[in-house]
Amino acid sequence: MSGNGAVWGRVRGRLRAFPERLAACRAEAAAYGRCVQASTAPGGRLTKDLCVQEFEALRNCFAAAAKTTPRGGL
Repeated sequence: MSGNGAVWGRVRGRLRAFPERLAACRAEAAAYGRCVQASTAPGGRLTKDLCVQEFEALRNCFAAAAKTTPRGGL
């Protein structure tokens, strides 16, 4: 069980770093949000794959942010 504490320490470190990492995707999140908002405005129609380019950019940013090493080398 003593090794289990080290694992949870690393997990907690990753979870603490998560909001900071995702903040790096502000521009992509804003672009996706604007696309969805424009599509759901009066007269707009949100359909599948309408904002796919913006979504892919956001997804790629999130994936890249999740792979970065947090401060402290965890």
